[in-house]
Amino acid sequence: MKAARGTAPVSGASDMAHIELSFDDNRLAGALFGQFDEHLALLEQKLGLDARARGNKVELRGDPVASEQGRRALDYLYERLQAGHEVHRSDVEGAIRMAVAQDDQLVLPTMEKKGRMAMAGISTRKKTIHARTPTQDAYIRAMDRAELVFGIGPAGTGKTYLAVAHAAQLLERGQVERIILSRPAVEAGERLGFLPGDMKDKVDPYLRPLYDALYDMMPAEKVERALAAGAIEIAPLAFMRGRTLANAAVILDEAQNTTTMQMKMFLTRLGENARMIVTGDPSQIDLPPGQKSGLVEALRVLEDVTSVVTVRFEAKDVVRHRLVQAIVEAYEADAARSRPAVLAEPR
Repeated sequence: MKAARGTAPVSGASDMAHIELSFDDNRLAGALFGQFDEHLALLEQKLGLDARARGNKVELRGDPVASEQGRRALDYLYERLQAGHEVHRSDVEGAIRMAVAQDDQLVLPTMEKKGRMAMAGISTRKKTIHARTPTQDAYIRAMDRAELVFGIGPAGTGKTYLAVAHAAQLLERGQVERIILSRPAVEAGERLGFLPGDMKDKVDPYLRPLYDALYDMMPAEKVERALAAGAIEIAPLAFMRGRTLANAAVILDEAQNTTTMQMKMFLTRLGENARMIVTGDPSQIDLPPGQKSGLVEALRVLEDVTSVVTVRFEAKDVVRHRLVQAIVEAYEADAARSRPAVLAEPR
């Protein structure tokens, strides 16, 4: 992959490291470094390194741990380029996050030893995506092995997008016969009859994020054919009662807006050879005051069911625009300040 690589201490600075990487394909090296070396600048910003490119070589100077993290990130990204994938700023940020997490000793079985990173991914004929945070890595792995997965956390963490991408992968590989997308239409109180058009027209506004992910992973004409044939079904939550969902990938999005009875009804639809993924953000409940969230109840009730996997995303897992992460963190901090203080028990 690379022609040469060396590591040596910086003269006069025993606590600093100097790593030189040499990549054997000049064209791929240019894509790795980014336009005007913008990817290396991001590496410098995130890890506190000095990264200097000369031709197809790059020197990393700085803290030994951070330098090694930079090396692992660049190694991984170069392998992606060799495999024919593009590398964008978000991919660089993801590689850096995973390299740092590896040193934080997180339990991530998809990571290999000997300093090499291997992030979990989802592939269809149209697109391949890889985990950009340790939690995304765990989430993809959970969807691969478990029949019921809860993806919980704030907006922008990829929990819905990855769920739809996984469902598209299962359908394309013939592991399921259909995809069923559902979402509670809280704004319309589940009473959609007054909206114009057929059922698809009525629920489309609530399911737009799911559609966007589908079209991102599958060709538009294939999505349209699957919709027409019923291989992809749009099912309002209120219309799921009485059904048994077998041989299907079933996704319930915005699950925090389900009632306890709706959630129980949905979860008990699980049939043979079915995969069910439930996503939601308990901090964004739109139910009437005093009404319990079915998602919150389900997480409590099913906590000790070993075959149910819950993956919890945090603000640090936000992979949208970097400002979104700052917004989520600001709201979380404000909510923490607003909570009433717990009084100490009298002695």
